[in-house]
Formats: sequence, structure tokens, C-alpha cells
Amino acid sequence: MNQPVCAGPVFLDAGESALVVEFGRSVDPAISDRVLALDAALAADPPDGLRELVPTYRSLMIHYDPLRLDRARLVALVEARLTTTPTPCRQSALWTLPCCYDLPHGEDLAEMAGLMGLSAAQAAAIHAGARYRVYMYGFSPGFTYLGGLPETIAISRRARPRPPHDSKAVLVGGGLSAIASFSMPTGWYVVGRTPERLYAPERTNAFLFEPGDGLRFEAIDAETFARLEARAEGGEIVARRTAS
Repeated sequence: MNQPVCAGPVFLDAGESALVVEFGRSVDPAISDRVLALDAALAADPPDGLRELVPTYRSLMIHYDPLRLDRARLVALVEARLTTTPTPCRQSALWTLPCCYDLPHGEDLAEMAGLMGLSAAQAAAIHAGARYRVYMYGFSPGFTYLGGLPETIAISRRARPRPPHDSKAVLVGGGLSAIASFSMPTGWYVVGRTPERLYAPERTNAFLFEPGDGLRFEAIDAETFARLEARAEGGEIVARRTAS
């Protein structure tokens, strides 16, 4: 987790039409800032032939049309942008996201807490008391990967996946936290559930968060969850957004 940021990026090919610009090998805010700065710079002034930008924890994948933009020119363009783009690239937001840790929403909370030598109430308080960073989306639409999980609940993933959880599950596993928009089997532990919709294709911004945003969980009871979920399903955003 504390590895230094690379002095310079590494350029890796992903087939014939994608270039990966890798800035490091750890989950680190400074590395993420460099990824997002390059992502913003290329998005603001895309070269002809650029198809898509995919930011991750530590790299930016650049999909391009090799018939319109050759690799050497793309690498040169990226290197030029890196010398002129400051970090961080934007003012991030801080989100407060309601989360119910009570049953039936926190299905695996007691199991996870017991494995870490804690009570369910202690584990929920630790999870809700931390400040997280939104690093990336991946795996499925709206699946949000978060860094900043306290070491006291940084449990490994399960050896075998558990049965499908409900949508909007709040997860812990592999030293990270995450939020899953859709129901699916998982190797993560389901510690709670949010009433908010992180992915809503009918919204102008289908994805609620931006990579680089900060996030806090606000513990709520089951009655409040039901009330907020009804509002969220009606199209209201129930998470609160403030300046970081």
C-alpha cells in the first residue's frame, strides 16, 4: 500500500488497439491523481482516432483506432500531456452515502466481524467511521471500488463465492470496500446496503460518483432505509454531495 509512485509511466500494449499507461503497482491516492489528470487532459482535447479512456487504480487504458492514430504518436502525445498537466486535475466532491448495516441488509457483517475479532456493532462503526476514495468503476455498471478501508476490518476475500446478494450491497474484501449496483454472487463480504442508485442510465450523469471523489457512509436503520429507497427509486438522489 505504501509503495512509491513511479518516476515515469510504463507503456503497455493491450492488443493492437489499446495502450495502457501504468503509473504504479499499488492502491495509492497520488498514483490515482496522476491517472485522473491524464484522463482529464486527453478527454478535454482528444486526438483524432481516440476511442475510449478507462481509468483504473493505477493505470489509464487508452483505446484507439490504429488506422488513424499510430502507437508511437499516441505515446509521444501522452508524454507531452504528462509534462504539462498538473495534479490533481479537478476539485473532487465528498459524498455522504446512507448505509444500513442491520439485518437483513448486512448479511455477512457478523461473520466478517467474528473473523476479525470484533462484534458486528464494532465492525459497522469502524466501516462507517472511515473516509474512502472512489478509485474506479469496473466489473459491472456502477460497481464502485473504494480505497481507505481501515486495517482493523481489512479482511481477505472468501475462498469460494457466496450466493447472490441484493442489489446496492456494500462490500468488504481483499483489503478494500466496494458497492455493487446489481445482484450477483461474490467473494466479498456483504456488510450493509445503500438505498441509493449508483447507476441510473436515465440520469444525465448515469454514474453518481466521479473517480477521485471522497465518500463517507452514514449508518441508518431499516426503517430509514426503506423510506430512502422509495425516494431513490422515484428518481431522487438521497446521497449528499459537498465540496471535498
